Amino acid sequence: MLRTIIAAAIGVAGLSNGAVAQDADTLRVGMSGGYFPFTFVRQDELQGFEVDVMNAVGEETGLDIAFETMSFSGLIGALQAGRIDTIANQITITPEREAAFVFTQPYVIDGAQVVTREGNDEIDGVEALKGRTVAVNLGSNFEQLLRDLPYADEIDIRTYESNIEQDTALGRVDAFVMDRVSSAQVIEESPLPLQLAGEPFSEIRNALPFRDDEAARAMRDRVDEALSALKEDGTLSEISQKWFGSDITTSPTVSD
Repeated sequence: MLRTIIAAAIGVAGLSNGAVAQDADTLRVGMSGGYFPFTFVRQDELQGFEVDVMNAVGEETGLDIAFETMSFSGLIGALQAGRIDTIANQITITPEREAAFVFTQPYVIDGAQVVTREGNDEIDGVEALKGRTVAVNLGSNFEQLLRDLPYADEIDIRTYESNIEQDTALGRVDAFVMDRVSSAQVIEESPLPLQLAGEPFSEIRNALPFRDDEAARAMRDRVDEALSALKEDGTLSEISQKWFGSDITTSPTVSD
């Protein structure tokens, strides 16, 4: 029978102790537990879209899924150090990450979104970020997306571990950028006065990264086969509908 294991959080400081020996029947999955509705803790229970997807992968493959939570900025280091086997936390495929890791097929297709304080109609999209202070989550791909804009030198980009929504609502920064789906969910759930600003400005594809060695590639292939099966039988779509009311696992939300 599948056992889902939630491990105690590990800090970046513990990474220097070396990789932990891997059980071939266990997939150690790192996530922040602080990125609603993908991975979050409520009433001491780790839950969210990513949790459900990985549990479904465990059911399909027969693997035990061991979740380990830590700060988002520490996830890549934990994977490189061998303390976890993959990351399920909306990890966007980028050329830099593809050079360091091997990825499964994408299982989320989304778009980057600008969010502002409610009533701030001066910022109506990504082009209006010129001359503004913009927050992104530390270690996320959204910082690079902003730096790739032709007018990036006109944007004051700030990286945060947390509180980007609060600081935007309080006017400490002009806007924040995260994915479209999470932005809409945060606004719906949060008591803070926030609003979407314009349309998504870049397509992002999320997948599961693994280290680029023989054992990790074999595990990647096993998980990838499971994702294919879960797409084909409609499980991924059902999980997406549960959390978002739409299917974000196959159809792009924005054009290239």
